[in-house]
Amino acid sequence: MTENTNKIYSLTASCAAGLETLVSQEVKTFGGHEIEQAKGLVTWQGDLESAYRTCLWSRCASRIFLKLAEFPAPDENALYQGALEVDWAQQMSVHNSFAVDCSLSHSAINHSRFAALRVKDGLVDQFREQCGERPSVSVERPDLRIRLYIHKDQATLSVDLSGESLHRRGYRSDGSSLAPLKESLAAAIVTLSGWTAETPQDTMLLDPMCGSGTLLIEGALIYGDAAPGLSRSYFGFNGWKGHDPALWSRLVEEAVEREEAGLDREWPLILGYDADPRAVAIARKNIENAGLEDRIVIKQGQLAHLRRPAARGILVANPPYGERLAETDEAEQLHRALGRICRKEFSGWQLGIFTSNPDFGDRMGIKWEASHRLFNGPINCRLFCGQAQAEEEQEFLWQMTAEKGPAEGEEFANRLRKNSKKILKWAKREKIHCFRLYDRDLPHYNVSVDIYEKWIVVQEYAAPATVDEKIAAERFRQSLVQIRHLFGVRRDRVFLKTRRKQKGKAQYQKQGQRKKMHVVREGDCFFLVNFTDYLDTGLFLDHRNIRLKVGKEAAGKRFLNLFAYTGTATVHAAVGGAESTTTVDLSANYLSWARMNLNLNGFGGLAHETVKADCLQWLQENRGEYDLIFVDPPTFSNTKKQRLVFDVQRDHKVLLEKAMARLAEDGLLIFSTNFRRFQMDESLAERFAMRNISRNSIPLDFARNSRIHQCWEIRKK
Repeated sequence: MTENTNKIYSLTASCAAGLETLVSQEVKTFGGHEIEQAKGLVTWQGDLESAYRTCLWSRCASRIFLKLAEFPAPDENALYQGALEVDWAQQMSVHNSFAVDCSLSHSAINHSRFAALRVKDGLVDQFREQCGERPSVSVERPDLRIRLYIHKDQATLSVDLSGESLHRRGYRSDGSSLAPLKESLAAAIVTLSGWTAETPQDTMLLDPMCGSGTLLIEGALIYGDAAPGLSRSYFGFNGWKGHDPALWSRLVEEAVEREEAGLDREWPLILGYDADPRAVAIARKNIENAGLEDRIVIKQGQLAHLRRPAARGILVANPPYGERLAETDEAEQLHRALGRICRKEFSGWQLGIFTSNPDFGDRMGIKWEASHRLFNGPINCRLFCGQAQAEEEQEFLWQMTAEKGPAEGEEFANRLRKNSKKILKWAKREKIHCFRLYDRDLPHYNVSVDIYEKWIVVQEYAAPATVDEKIAAERFRQSLVQIRHLFGVRRDRVFLKTRRKQKGKAQYQKQGQRKKMHVVREGDCFFLVNFTDYLDTGLFLDHRNIRLKVGKEAAGKRFLNLFAYTGTATVHAAVGGAESTTTVDLSANYLSWARMNLNLNGFGGLAHETVKADCLQWLQENRGEYDLIFVDPPTFSNTKKQRLVFDVQRDHKVLLEKAMARLAEDGLLIFSTNFRRFQMDESLAERFAMRNISRNSIPLDFARNSRIHQCWEIRKK
């Protein structure tokens, strides 16, 4: 036992902002007293054992400092003199290496490196005067790391007992391209979510998007009563003269015994999933490094396939968030999917969802019981905690009023009512949520009326040149009045679109602007639609049957979606069980929308690739093979930037030949076009087995317009 063992020191633990209370609770169990908190700091009075226990056992602290001296430092000269007065020979020998770190707070000294240099000068000059030689500086891993902190004109010098940040437990693999949470933050997230060493054995810990596995590893260390610092080979006190090796050895032996006892107890299931096979490999390696491969199970899996694996449990997650606007929008939809799955599958489970965007917590549809403000580095984040509650889905059903509407537009109202009686009954029976009610049935009411869940979209088509504009405008007004009367719908649930020929970028919203999206359903899929910013909503209703067919055909197959638009067919393929999907389109906007749709349904990662490319060029360059291909090209398109022009009548032969070259021998290609005068090249039928399925591909709500699209099944002979 050294003379320092029973001495009481002034000690400080630094930590990420938001973790101060957890660190204070830890310090109290380590024998600390007179504990005080400040932002990112916890100070206390304690003996050397208290300091050592904090280094060995603290799960949430970053560094531990033992105060050596405190003195006024209004300028650099005072700083040098104060350093000279410390008896450095009591802390280190001339043969030890050292480093000085500095942080400043409201100080007249405004250069931290220069301040650290002045302390170094004082230390070196003292040794040179006493010993005739000086110790060396080692920045990377010194024998003694000294911390200088200056607040206003007061300087504090301390020994950094941790040496390097305590979050470095030693189990994380090098070379990972992932950006994982710091271990100390992960431990805090798991703890605040309700996971402890006393968690009942029948309560499992689950991370559905586990990344490198940090949350699960920290949860296992907590449950197994394993000291997080036990596997570290280096601490700052190792080269400190006040170090008590015997005391430290006793504490390490105690930690080893506690860890062995923890491993011998009955364990709950600790389970993680990730869609990315690279993340799964990294997580398994980290778990192996931590010696926990028998305690944590990691599997590759999409969020969409997540099901309740146990009756009771705690679900923790750090879903990805994007730095750019498009990535943020995609991450928002992933949070929606997670919330929906939690409500459906995990009723009664405790949830801890860590996110950088507080709005994402609201998007999940969970009634949170607590929100903790934590920092992931410089990023202000939130940990939302609460219990998942099953909610009975309130089916929205449209009801028509029996009251007769205004006399103006009565002919339109009668036709709309007649259509609605038939279509609404059919939609309810078939569980269809988005459909067409009226499609220019009466020549002088030149509109279409579409239902999207609880919203109505009215599209006005350009009137013929023979119709006076004022008369056309009046009829459009009458149609809106009758629609609102018939369904008793508020104005904010009716959206108007005008279908006229779009030129250039008129059909696209400017990049970088947030778009108002609404979520609708189709079969087992969820889609984002936009009623205001584009000519089309993002969901072609006449292709419903084709998308449902894709979903039924997709199980276990490699799916390719060309001219993919917003990726709705891709989502059906993914939900239908496709092994992989590839989504190709030239529009960055549409591809971002497609990724949002995939995320909204819980899909992502390498198995669901999106490619920004001209489809013809991509087919020429790509050598992949696909079991199911969907090709739905525009009638005509051109791009000034790439100087590419596509004409479906002219180019469909080359397009289909290239696409069929990528089709597996027993595969299926589905081709669709909305060009009403389209004629299939006869030579294709000589090479391939082709079947026109246009009649079956057109749903009931579009049956009046049998030429709205044409569709073929194509196979290799």
